[in-house]
Amino acid sequence: MKAVLSKAVGGPETLVLEDLPDPRPGPGQVVLEVRACGVNYPDVLIIEDKYQFKPERPFAPGGEVSGVVTAVGEGVTALRVGQRVLASTGWGGMAQQVALDAARCTPIPDGMPFDEAAAFILTYGTSYYALKDRGRLKAGETLLVLGAAGGVGLAAVELGKAAGARVIAACSSQEKVDLAVSRGADAGVVYPRGPFDKDGQKALATLIKDACGPGGWDVAYDAVGGDYSEAAIRAAGWNGRFLVIGFPSGIPKIPLNLTLLKSCDIVGVFWGAAVARDPEGHAQNVRELMDLYAAGKIRPYVSERFPLARAGDAIAHLASRKAMGKVVVVNE
Repeated sequence: MKAVLSKAVGGPETLVLEDLPDPRPGPGQVVLEVRACGVNYPDVLIIEDKYQFKPERPFAPGGEVSGVVTAVGEGVTALRVGQRVLASTGWGGMAQQVALDAARCTPIPDGMPFDEAAAFILTYGTSYYALKDRGRLKAGETLLVLGAAGGVGLAAVELGKAAGARVIAACSSQEKVDLAVSRGADAGVVYPRGPFDKDGQKALATLIKDACGPGGWDVAYDAVGGDYSEAAIRAAGWNGRFLVIGFPSGIPKIPLNLTLLKSCDIVGVFWGAAVARDPEGHAQNVRELMDLYAAGKIRPYVSERFPLARAGDAIAHLASRKAMGKVVVVNE
């Protein structure tokens, strides 16, 4: 089989396409013929050794896949050969085949395309855990989403709307705001490019306040970080919950006096660790997400598809922060 490998620390240009032996399933494992692999920001970080997990090289990036089960290992009873599934892999997904624990797989309906399935679990899993379990979002509340046109951002927009919240999409361009509005956001705000000085942060906070209204936001979903985080917290409503998702613009330094003045919470969201610590809770969330998909309330927006041989270009495109929705690597 062919796989895109990280053999040295570096950017997408260091990845190489090579032949590897076909994998075999161990006990409790299955082998998937990978049809599609979602591209996510952790793929940018993991090949540069900047992610929480640092797999031994050589390894293939790619943390979520969809495909068909081609072999099952000893003890596997819940899956069968020929079954269509999506799976969270952590890494290893940018390959023609992958062996992984059967527990990481979720059957998908026949009507779910492979590219959408490969763009589903990391984004909606993260955003649902964030909004439901960490943010306790309620109907009628105001949800601010920073980076609302990205993969997790659009998922948060759709899930917030499905929960009955008023959703404000914050993006770096009007085109991105328009996309978020088309996916359910009630209103949007275009933020300027950072970094910002104090006056710039206060001006951005005013933009966000004007978009959210005089009561500010109840829940903020921050998939951007950097100087945008402090500006967003300045627009918090009383008892707001600020969800820390990721840091493509850098790790922010928040003056804690803001949390006192707003009586707001800063809440970490580490979905991957939460899945490992509470598999039953994760399984319930996945069931609820599948119900939302079946009801037509959520659907991944796949903006671009790259062949496996150009997986490095797919990661580079995501790193450029020009991508909207999900980028997917497909095996054809």
